[in-house]
Amino acid sequence: MSWTALDDRATTPRRPHLPLRPLWLCRVCAAPWPCPVARLTLCQEYADDRIALSVYLCTVLHDAAADLYRLNPHDGPDPAALFTRFLGWAKPRGDRVEQVRGESSEAGPASRPTGSR
Repeated sequence: MSWTALDDRATTPRRPHLPLRPLWLCRVCAAPWPCPVARLTLCQEYADDRIALSVYLCTVLHDAAADLYRLNPHDGPDPAALFTRFLGWAKPRGDRVEQVRGESSEAGPASRPTGSR
């Protein structure tokens, strides 16, 4: 193989790991979507806006549940499995949750509103 062939292969764009609807399998690797590559890509795309990622994934979960139910209405998709597949992996880490809520681990009695116990 020549160096030119290697260079051409290195510059060939990769196909994005997008869902094949209504099956909700990855078009590239045939894994249940979002596959690991799609998850990494989504994390990169939404690195600065995790809430937008969650909103997007909720929308996709809604579409997937409807499509998968239409394909197999008797058994239907398991809601807990769909939640884990589409949203469970994208939840923020514990320290980020405290930052989003404005909580601090050092908050003591002085931070409570007056009159509350």
